[in-house]
Amino acid sequence: MATATADIGLIGLAVMGENLVLNMESRGYTVAVYNRTTSKVDEFVGGRGKGKKFVGGHSPQEFVASLKRPRKVMMLVKAGDAVDATIASVMPYLEPGDILIDGGNTHFPDTNRRMAEANAKGLLYIGTGVSGGEEGALKGPSIMPGGDEKAWPAVKDIFQAIAAKVDEGGKQVPCCDWVGPQGAGHFVKMVHNGIEYGDMQLICESYHLMSSLLGLKAAELADVFGKWNTGALDSYLIEITRDIFGYVDPETKQPMVDLILDKAGQKGTGKWTVDSATENGIPLTLIAEAVFARCLSAQKGQREAASKLLSGPTPAFTGDKQAFINDVEQALYASKIVSYAQGYDLMAAQAAASKWTLNNGGIALMWRGGCIIRSKFLGNIKEAFDKNPKLVNLLVDPFFAAEIQRCQAAWRRVIAAAATNGIPTPAMSAALAYFDGYRTARLPANLLQAQRDYFGAHTYERTDKPAGQFFHTNWTGRGGTTSSSTYNV
Repeated sequence: MATATADIGLIGLAVMGENLVLNMESRGYTVAVYNRTTSKVDEFVGGRGKGKKFVGGHSPQEFVASLKRPRKVMMLVKAGDAVDATIASVMPYLEPGDILIDGGNTHFPDTNRRMAEANAKGLLYIGTGVSGGEEGALKGPSIMPGGDEKAWPAVKDIFQAIAAKVDEGGKQVPCCDWVGPQGAGHFVKMVHNGIEYGDMQLICESYHLMSSLLGLKAAELADVFGKWNTGALDSYLIEITRDIFGYVDPETKQPMVDLILDKAGQKGTGKWTVDSATENGIPLTLIAEAVFARCLSAQKGQREAASKLLSGPTPAFTGDKQAFINDVEQALYASKIVSYAQGYDLMAAQAAASKWTLNNGGIALMWRGGCIIRSKFLGNIKEAFDKNPKLVNLLVDPFFAAEIQRCQAAWRRVIAAAATNGIPTPAMSAALAYFDGYRTARLPANLLQAQRDYFGAHTYERTDKPAGQFFHTNWTGRGGTTSSSTYNV
């Protein structure tokens, strides 16, 4: 039987798992590794891990036996049944006080369930979001742990050692701190991924506008995104977009981006975010449109057929190209503010429903480095919540309200140009519609309530009566006085 020498163990030697354990080992930790396909263990220990402090396990029992108590078992496997199967494989060899850590993209209700099941056996459970992709895992990801807070002291030093670091008041602060109970860590990672969907779609719409309407080629777009990365939009996604436009296929000598099929994939975290928004009654309109834009892109065959039957305006631009590029930059920035405002609104709603206390400024700090949505902009979000921890919406923070005001005219010009020229901007348009709805004191929902009361006797409140009193009108003279009960789904 293996000697207990490892500080932490990881199951799942795919791209993220391999790079994360290399990161851990580089910080001085001895790491046990195991994979269901055990040949991968030998390949890793004899390859990238050769000569390093790794302990390879060839069975769950051998793997667990190599861990120091309290045993810390981290899983980086596909969300869903694979996580349950992995837990079941190690459970017989764990003892009360040992810690299970799920580092995958798990749906947070599953984390709530698994934590309860682990607790029933005396085990502690952590559901942690890990963001940053392959490079982040190796050099320093953003880590968002939640679950049993009693387990936090046992993993804190390891997690904060391997996490990305950002400058905060002259100190290097890790992009990792305790998020909250139950599935809070995975929930915050889910919202991160939803915002990531939104950011990526907004960037794609900006690209579509500049390529289809202005006729900019890949090399010119690389220059545009390079300039944008030096300003308010400075971020990882803008940076890699610059690099993508600058990459030439060595075989065809054409820009690689022009050779890639316009059919997007998705793994489900964006959909979970939208599902959570509908359950909590939060208007997550921009991220929803980003998810649906991927769905529409996947209907490639239908779109190609429709393009031969359905016509629209031919894009034609007259005017100052550079001025319009500047407008697109401001429209992207304003829309991005809305995306984060909606994401934080969702986090507040779920926290209230689950009785969690989330540190919004701390979450912004965790997202400032290592993760896919890392950006300069997140420093402004942290400042907003540090100044006002009870801030109800980013749009009413003085800094962001002023930034939206500064960008508003350009934003409207871009959306108008897109509509006039038949270029779809679902996320950017949704962002502007949300902004206009949010700033409107009286919306036409009075008519909607009248309609509901007319066909379903659903009742309504009146502007000339105290809030909380509900009324029903016999609109046709034939409906009587019976009304439906009043409730919100």
